[in-house]
Amino acid sequence: MTNMPFFTRDGDTFHPTEVANGPWDPTSLHGRVIVGLLGFAIEERHSGPEFVPARLTVDMFRLPTIDKPIEVTTRLVRDGMRIRVVEAEFFSGGIGMARASCQLLRRTQNPDGNVWSPPNWDVPKPADIPKPTDPRLGMNGKWTTRPIVGHMGSLGPRKLWMSEVRELVAGVPMTPFVHVATGADFASPFANAGDKGLGYINSDVTIYLHRLPVTNWIGFEVVNHQATDGVAIGECWLYDEQGPIGTATVAALAQRKPMVNPSKR
Repeated sequence: MTNMPFFTRDGDTFHPTEVANGPWDPTSLHGRVIVGLLGFAIEERHSGPEFVPARLTVDMFRLPTIDKPIEVTTRLVRDGMRIRVVEAEFFSGGIGMARASCQLLRRTQNPDGNVWSPPNWDVPKPADIPKPTDPRLGMNGKWTTRPIVGHMGSLGPRKLWMSEVRELVAGVPMTPFVHVATGADFASPFANAGDKGLGYINSDVTIYLHRLPVTNWIGFEVVNHQATDGVAIGECWLYDEQGPIGTATVAALAQRKPMVNPSKR
């Protein structure tokens, strides 16, 4: 990749670049790079080929700005023979902005017998889909997509392929796990956007993986959106070019000021 990375690195400190900004405020970080960097630190410090990062949950409770240095701390909560649990915290300018919990499971073998699961999706490969001409579909170069069915905000089925076009951290090729972690935040706009645009901002992302992707293209299929009183959930099934790999689920809140009880004004 020759495009500008999302972060440069100086020891244990990460510095956001200008392309790491998000859609809500041009001076704030995109949720995707927060999730990606937490996954990056967890994998770099605590993973190994014998483990699958089966779940990553990231809570995003403050909005970091692109002008502050980033540090990520990690803590090994449990290091068992079969289960490894890691916690991580994302600091921007010395202030905690997000936290993560990751459960890594040791690879073994599937038990005997058959278990029902949904069929694999039958869609064209990314190479067989023309590159979109609208740069907004990749947020002007933050990623690249190949639309399959529907589009963000359409009222009906939505499916697409997504691939990264730049490194998360300068000089470090993206691993399959970091690739998924960085892209997973897309589940929020893809599942929660409606016919009047995106009115929800997600406060978390949870990824479940039964295996890591073996191709650079990650498929997103919207399977759920529900909302009540300004609180929404959205869910996408995730694929690579060989089949299903897991899910991405988000919680989100309406991007407007909360209603205030007149008696408390």
